[in-house]
Amino acid sequence: MVLQYSNNESSISIGESVRDEDVFILQSTEPGNINDHIMELLILINACRTASARRITAVLPNFPYARQDKKDKSRAPITAKLMANMLQTAGCNHVITMDLHASQIQGFFNVPVDNLYAEPSTLRWIRENLPVKECVIVSPDAGGAKRYVGDLQVKVRGACTA
Repeated sequence: MVLQYSNNESSISIGESVRDEDVFILQSTEPGNINDHIMELLILINACRTASARRITAVLPNFPYARQDKKDKSRAPITAKLMANMLQTAGCNHVITMDLHASQIQGFFNVPVDNLYAEPSTLRWIRENLPVKECVIVSPDAGGAKRYVGDLQVKVRGACTA
């Protein structure tokens, strides 16, 4: 259970024993404040470690700060690496995530990281359920759009990225 103090600090209470158990923590970083979700996750991981969980796996469908995976200008932090460090310091033994922005983020960890891909299932569903030639592909970046357009064998009609 997550409680909020009047100063907005989070407090975590684990309702049952996790001693010698394999714990999976599914943490979404949306909606709301991503930093609050991260702090709750770190506190919960640490609480499970303190409560003698055998193994703690963080399941993060959207890895926080994944787009900050390299120094793109001087004095810029590599915040994805900081996230990896914080998860491990809190006591995380394993991370499962989806469609990392950059696969090298897995190298920021000293614990196993499973990066699952939604693309094959998504492409299969599109092919089986939609008129592919009429599809419009929207992606957060040009690389993602190119992959889908190439895999679906449709023409690029224009690109709009954020």
